[in-house]
Amino acid sequence: MKLKTYIDIHKGITGLVVLLLMAYYDQWHNPTAWIYLAMHGSYGLLWVLKSRTFPDKQWERPVSIAYGVIAVWGGLSLYWIAPWLLTARGVQAPGWYTALCIVLFTFGVFLHFASDMQKHMALSLRPGELFTAGLWRRLRNPNYFGELLIYLGFGLLAMSWAPVVILLLWVAVYWLPNMRRKDQSLSRYPSFAAWKSQSKLFIPFLF
Repeated sequence: MKLKTYIDIHKGITGLVVLLLMAYYDQWHNPTAWIYLAMHGSYGLLWVLKSRTFPDKQWERPVSIAYGVIAVWGGLSLYWIAPWLLTARGVQAPGWYTALCIVLFTFGVFLHFASDMQKHMALSLRPGELFTAGLWRRLRNPNYFGELLIYLGFGLLAMSWAPVVILLLWVAVYWLPNMRRKDQSLSRYPSFAAWKSQSKLFIPFLF
């Protein structure tokens, strides 16, 4: 199967997993659990929709069942620690704190999906050209920054340090090396040096 199949299934069933956790820990009357379900569950469905309408070519490669189950599902399942901690401990976040998490998630969804759509359309209409417009003008990986905000919103809502540490490990072990490899690949374009000099790798104004 393709790599994206394992990713899509995992992200697509996240809402069901959160519902099962709510049922197991009897969190039906916990508003924070419902908000988490709405955020993480909808994100998973949006990811599947994105995969079907404007897919990313890097997820199209076939992988073995062992890799799909152990590496992909095993790694992505670390993101389920946040809803487990939330439901198991009956976390009920203050209103202002919940609002902050929703804001992070909302901006993250916009950046992640809008930048991926921009990239998909640019590659479709002008294949072989370096795309440096729109959300990509000042940031070379706005989709990753958006995903960082999305998962930061999830992790903080659980009110535990563990999901944030897991997110930082994902950034260090997988995201940053992938961004570096992409920079190396794009350096073949004559205009890359100028783009790199006026843009950040990942986080606006910082890095």
